[in-house]
Amino acid sequence: MTRLQDDFYDAINGEWAKTAEIPADKPSTGGFNDLAVGIENWLLSTTNEWQNGENIPEDDILQQFIAYHRLTADTQTRDKIGVAPVLPLLAQYKGYQSFADFASHIAELEQKGLPDALPFGIEPDFKNAKLNVLWAGSLPLLLPDTTYYTPDNDQAKVLLAKFREQQMTLLPQFGFSSDEAETMIDNYIALDAKIASVSLSREEQNEYAKLYHPYQWENFVEQASELPLNDIIKSLIGQIPDEIIVPAERFWASANQFYSEDAWPLLKDYLLINVANEYTDLLSDDLRVLGGAYSRALQGLPEAKSTEKAAFYLAEAPFSQAIGMYYAHEKFSPEAKADVESKAATMIDVYKNRLQNVTWLTQATRDKAIIKLNAIVPHIGYPDKLPDRLAQKTVDEGATLFESAAKFRQIEIAHAWQQWHQPVDENEWQMPAHLVNAYYDPQQNQIFFPAAILQAPFYSLNQSSSANYGGIGAVIAHEISHAFDTNGASFDEFGSLNNWWTDADYAAFKERTQQVVDQFDGLDSYGAKVNGKLTVSENVADLGGLAAALAAAKRDEDFSSEAFFTNWAAIWRMKARPEYMQLLAAMDPHGPAKARVNVQLKNFDDFFTTFDVKETDGMWLAPDKRVQIW
Repeated sequence: MTRLQDDFYDAINGEWAKTAEIPADKPSTGGFNDLAVGIENWLLSTTNEWQNGENIPEDDILQQFIAYHRLTADTQTRDKIGVAPVLPLLAQYKGYQSFADFASHIAELEQKGLPDALPFGIEPDFKNAKLNVLWAGSLPLLLPDTTYYTPDNDQAKVLLAKFREQQMTLLPQFGFSSDEAETMIDNYIALDAKIASVSLSREEQNEYAKLYHPYQWENFVEQASELPLNDIIKSLIGQIPDEIIVPAERFWASANQFYSEDAWPLLKDYLLINVANEYTDLLSDDLRVLGGAYSRALQGLPEAKSTEKAAFYLAEAPFSQAIGMYYAHEKFSPEAKADVESKAATMIDVYKNRLQNVTWLTQATRDKAIIKLNAIVPHIGYPDKLPDRLAQKTVDEGATLFESAAKFRQIEIAHAWQQWHQPVDENEWQMPAHLVNAYYDPQQNQIFFPAAILQAPFYSLNQSSSANYGGIGAVIAHEISHAFDTNGASFDEFGSLNNWWTDADYAAFKERTQQVVDQFDGLDSYGAKVNGKLTVSENVADLGGLAAALAAAKRDEDFSSEAFFTNWAAIWRMKARPEYMQLLAAMDPHGPAKARVNVQLKNFDDFFTTFDVKETDGMWLAPDKRVQIW
């Protein structure tokens, strides 16, 4: 049996891992996943009752969900219709005779929610977080990250072969011959390689402050000389903007590789493959399974979702906030909401005390940090109201699944473009309440905790206070810590990009965060290596979260450091497929679960005294190597 002093994570979770089984349609199981599966089962049971006309809620939006769910669950009709809804779209794209012809239709395609190779969007301005502005991204990659595109990456060869195999089976379903499919796939992969050569890596994407590159509109459009951007954007927002933010500078400096007559043969096949793949979830069940084959290969999944689950999730997607609100009101008590709100207030108070006593910062920077901390707004359980546009999502009598899905997609797209130069909606959640997760929004300086995560083992009124602080307390403090991680540190109390540090203090901060990078960089995770730079912001947040939660737990008379550290280890228990863990190592800013326990706990003196860890033990870390930031 593993000793706590040698491998704390395995000692706490090892027996569980021996018998835990990963569901065939999922990449992992564990603390987060177990809760998600329980919620999934409850939602499937509940919505199945609704399908049978039982216990139907009176809420108008949920009744539209039920109507849409009936369409997604009608596999008999879907199997009968087959690929028919997509064939006119493919004919439309085949009919474009040139790049100029296609480009003249981009605005229309965007408004209809059809593939258009236009990676633009409306997001808050980094310099004025209260205002939405235009951003230019880049085309997405087929492989998980730019690091997969090196000649010696054997995993890339396997994944590209899986993609080719999938497409050679899928494309003929839409009438393409084998020779046509081969050429299309070759062109798609060739264009994808060009995109990869000028794309940001995951590591680069996770350095937020370095993504802010404002361009005058007239200078930006010169980079894509054959793309009629003035006409496109005027059609979408009603006028030509003065400025655009361009995080993907390398991509747009090479825009003519993607948006030109010379590039059209590759781009046309890229678009045709996107059209064929985009809608498989809405077609027959066989096509739905086939359409997900590459994604399953990425994650190592042996099975697709069942027909029942797939129908539910397809229906849930446009109504997720409403489903989450229903779940929260059924499962999250007012008593629990009040208690977690109190814990959030306590964590902010503890954090304030810790900031006031940080010895490596000058008073000026500490004062600025406390101003930012005081401005953080916690949101617990569920939003105050649903987005207004949900009421527009009605299922028209006689409409097909494909038509209804298109309508819902167009509602979301119209709403997104309408936000240009409008105030940021600070009340809309980016997660539904039934999702087991939490997040900090650096541009709103707000923290969000959906009801789904506010249950055991993270939190329970029946758990000890110390166990709760080692669970949800540390999660709350983790999200607060994001305000002061390697990304959050660049944004002020209003969520705007603004340097509030003295030069000396920021240098001291970078020195400490580099120590965190060094602790994680190169660790093994299922044969892959942890990228310390990619994961640094989350690791800094874990470190700060644990420190603040531990300080809060110590305020209680019945404090138990053993319960605190043990529950931290328990919430991160995870058993995963190797393919999935290798995928996460390449693209996830979070470190692997085991490292989030074992590496982090070594930074706390209390851990060593609580479990009597000695220099000869596996969990030992010399005092001068232990890192504390917040």
